[in-house]
Amino acid sequence: MSLTEVYLGLGSNVEREQHLCAGLEALAEFLHDMQCSAVFESQPVGIKSGPFFNLVVSAKTDLLLVELSRRLKLIEADNGRYAHDRKGLPLDIDVLFYGDLVGNFEGLTLPRAEILKNAFVLWPLSLIAPEKLHLGVGKTLAQLWADAQIDQVLAPVAFEWRGLQLTPANLL
Repeated sequence: MSLTEVYLGLGSNVEREQHLCAGLEALAEFLHDMQCSAVFESQPVGIKSGPFFNLVVSAKTDLLLVELSRRLKLIEADNGRYAHDRKGLPLDIDVLFYGDLVGNFEGLTLPRAEILKNAFVLWPLSLIAPEKLHLGVGKTLAQLWADAQIDQVLAPVAFEWRGLQLTPANLL
């Protein structure tokens, strides 16, 4: 089977470093050529909670979309996402792009609408793949970020995974 380029959004507002690192480790077990964006702190959108850490991962996968989605749910569950007594959101992983798919696929709409609505998705995406074309609107991610009128404040944060500083010094 050939490899498909995917972009995933990760976020956590509970033990943020621990859960994001655990999510990245789990993804690294089955994704290829994984690259991570800078990490940003953002205020919650749509829920009452503490601030989030967010980042975007680009990678290649040999998994079909339905299987990728299933594995992401398992990683979220392993990190307490669906626990009855959870506080906040330990780990959220969303498929933002899966190849060039556009439309609704078994309840998953691609490209994900949050790309255009949330700075904590669009800014890291524009950094990791500035020339990627958003097929839903026909503009590159860099163009979309430059034109964005999103009223959200983001703060780049120092974040290390596997000994690598994910957020470049020029953003800190």
